[in-house]
Amino acid sequence: MTDLNELDRRAVPGAADPVKALLHRHRGLCERAVDPLEIAAGLEAHGITDRTAARFRHRDVFSLAEELYARVPRDTGTATDGPAAPDAPCREAAGRRPVAALLLPLLPGALCAASLAVLFRTHGQTRLYAAAIGALAVALALRAALRRGPLAVPDGLSSRPAATGSWTCWLLAYAVLGDGLLRTAIAGGPDGLPDGTADGDWPLTLAPLPALTLACAPATWAAGLFTTRARRKLTSSRGLEDFAASVRPVLLGAVALFLGALAALVALCAPFLDTGRFSPAVLALGALLFVARLLTVHGFTHAPRVILMLTAAAQVLAPATVFAARLPGCAALGVPVEALTTAWGPAAVPVLTCGAGALTLLVHASRTLTRASAHQRPEQPR
Repeated sequence: MTDLNELDRRAVPGAADPVKALLHRHRGLCERAVDPLEIAAGLEAHGITDRTAARFRHRDVFSLAEELYARVPRDTGTATDGPAAPDAPCREAAGRRPVAALLLPLLPGALCAASLAVLFRTHGQTRLYAAAIGALAVALALRAALRRGPLAVPDGLSSRPAATGSWTCWLLAYAVLGDGLLRTAIAGGPDGLPDGTADGDWPLTLAPLPALTLACAPATWAAGLFTTRARRKLTSSRGLEDFAASVRPVLLGAVALFLGALAALVALCAPFLDTGRFSPAVLALGALLFVARLLTVHGFTHAPRVILMLTAAAQVLAPATVFAARLPGCAALGVPVEALTTAWGPAAVPVLTCGAGALTLLVHASRTLTRASAHQRPEQPR
């Protein structure tokens, strides 16, 4: 955090020009910025608030940023003699970009639906091959969808280790296998490996997969809406507290919009998979993954990594305690999970774990994603 007292002492003109020392320290930020809003975001990231801006004779950080931006000399001339040919490919790429941005998020859900349709029409070893090919295709489509658009981690932040992919895979695996394993474990099984059906010794729950992969599209659009509206709020806000207060409803609205779309997708998929039209476990998992991704793409990777890890560990621990209860003298270990499952069903485990994780991340996001520094350009140091 910037030491304001030290800056005041080191300023050459003394108290007559308290901004000069601040400009000297943050000259790189001011020279790279394309508008005063980026400087305001960078100053907030360095710990300068509206209250400390008063030490520099400004009413808020935005006003201070405007003076810093004005003080940095810039080349305002525009080149008129340069070649114009390279602009044509740029315009063509800009025209193609909206189409790709619209269709790419739809690809994971389409491939997942096609893969499930093939699985329902195959048997034996052929089904195993179809499942492997379908899983690989969906994984590649998801990777492509998450590398572009609002859900993509910017290049300036890609070097920061997120390490959330493995925990996400654990959560998705539990969504498919966990409820059936827990129900079978309480009944004394399982006696074999899952056979890919919902009626086997270790039943599978396939409903979360098409709902969550199809939800990649509304997640992308909701994230884009939040980012666009938040950056617009920067232009109309005149203080950090004003910006935070105006962005918080946008964040909650984006999450609510995504959950509404996910609930509609669950109801849409239910007739084809013989499942209920309302699945709180899928909604809780979707909310957790969506908020975690929002934080990650804005550079806040620590909290999503920790919460996803703890959620996955809690879900793995639930059936583990049931199996551990079979050991001599350890019957008490499985009592909490068995009581919870008896009262609310196996889905209570993912609802509680994912719901608690999603709520924790949402509270964290309401404090971090409402900062101006969370919406600065990725090439700026955070």
